[in-house]
Amino acid sequence: MELKNKKWTEEEFFKQRELVLNQWPTGKEVDLKEAVDYLKKVPEHKSFAKKLRKAKEEGVTLAQPRAGVALIDSHIRLLTYLQDEGGADLLPSTIDSYTRQNRYDECEIGIKESISAGRSLLNGFPGVNHGVSGCRRVLEAVDLPLEARHGTPDARLLSEIIHAAGWTSNEGGGISYNIPYAKSISIERSILDWQYCDRLVGFYEEQGVSINREPFGPLTGTLVPPSTSNAVAIVEALLAAEQGVKNITVGYGQCGNLIQDVAAIRALEEQTDEYLKAQGYKDVYITTVFHEWMGGFPADESKAFGVISTGAAAAALAGATKVIVKTPHEAIGVPTKEANAAGIKATKVTLNLLKGQKMQMSKELETEIAIIKAETKCMIDKLFELGKGDLAIGTVKGFEMGIIDVPFAPSKYNYGKMLPARDNNGAVRYLKIGNIPFTKELIDFNMAKLEERAKFEGRTVGFQMTVDDIFAVSKGVLVGRPEKK
Repeated sequence: MELKNKKWTEEEFFKQRELVLNQWPTGKEVDLKEAVDYLKKVPEHKSFAKKLRKAKEEGVTLAQPRAGVALIDSHIRLLTYLQDEGGADLLPSTIDSYTRQNRYDECEIGIKESISAGRSLLNGFPGVNHGVSGCRRVLEAVDLPLEARHGTPDARLLSEIIHAAGWTSNEGGGISYNIPYAKSISIERSILDWQYCDRLVGFYEEQGVSINREPFGPLTGTLVPPSTSNAVAIVEALLAAEQGVKNITVGYGQCGNLIQDVAAIRALEEQTDEYLKAQGYKDVYITTVFHEWMGGFPADESKAFGVISTGAAAAALAGATKVIVKTPHEAIGVPTKEANAAGIKATKVTLNLLKGQKMQMSKELETEIAIIKAETKCMIDKLFELGKGDLAIGTVKGFEMGIIDVPFAPSKYNYGKMLPARDNNGAVRYLKIGNIPFTKELIDFNMAKLEERAKFEGRTVGFQMTVDDIFAVSKGVLVGRPEKK
């Protein structure tokens, strides 16, 4: 199919569907009519879209962990523990790395070896291999809504299986699950594949089934300026809405400066709504997700809890609809279920203590929101211009030209000339603009903020700031200051 930002016809969708369901034997388990009937019977308390809507209306921030292991019974035990002991409000199923690369043969080997070893030898849940029946067993064993969280450039078969199984949310998008995760997959290809995933959700919506979609906010998770991640989230929301998605959760990864983090979430929610309405999508319900710190963590558990609680506080004060929880084992590797539950508990206490409290508007917060919105607008409007009104085409051209440029991304389709660094207060700024089409005022603003830090530290503005900042949080500080001699 030729890429364009136009809703797929049923004929186009069903033609592609035949190929998708034949990728692996479990695809034959998917029966759309039966799946619609099953999803209509999923109880309200297990509907992601309904639970998020209720939380937003009540001004509550929900907590959701990441978690996934290879075998169904072990996965159920893990999720049940996080639900009952951790107190999670929403549940994930983190999908394994082989599935993310559509390497289902290797998943099958991993499942067999996990059975032999008596422990998970995959770093997540192989949803495609377990099929509709296996994924339904998971849903029916828990009392909370389920979402697939992964990192898959081509999630078409996975999406078919998880939604047919009653999972009412799917994370990802053609940019956010490609640029940070893959090296050699074109954006044109991944946007087409995610149009399929969104058209599937649109089909369910047409049958009266509400399914949530969530672009992945943090991208590479390392010093991503808020306007870069916000621009990607808004683009993916617009592309999803065109395919008929009605419930979208736009996300952002914690940068660490409290005012900037609060400003980023508020700017994201407002600007997503503005762009959707401007493009004629007036019936899309928007919620937000705040990801606790995605960079390097302190190895010391007590220090890690400090980082976790700071993220939870930022999410609460920003008024995010949900927060993705980190664990005190982030510096070590895959967490135990106990460590995962501990991260949820620490987050929930912070959320409960701050319930009903929101950061009041101040001159600093107002300025930060305005800057983020202005930077974001520069990028998105240029994409529309490049695509002559077609956002999908404009996005492909825009990445070729570096209009949006994700820092530290492995993709060869990312321009890779933009560099971020923190200012003197720890807010993430643009050190090297690359080809991002900012106004002179925005470029001057970013440089002035970095010059302020340079003067304070007695050094020149440069790449060493970026390097120091990457390692700072793992050492227990936000800004990477030069070591005193």
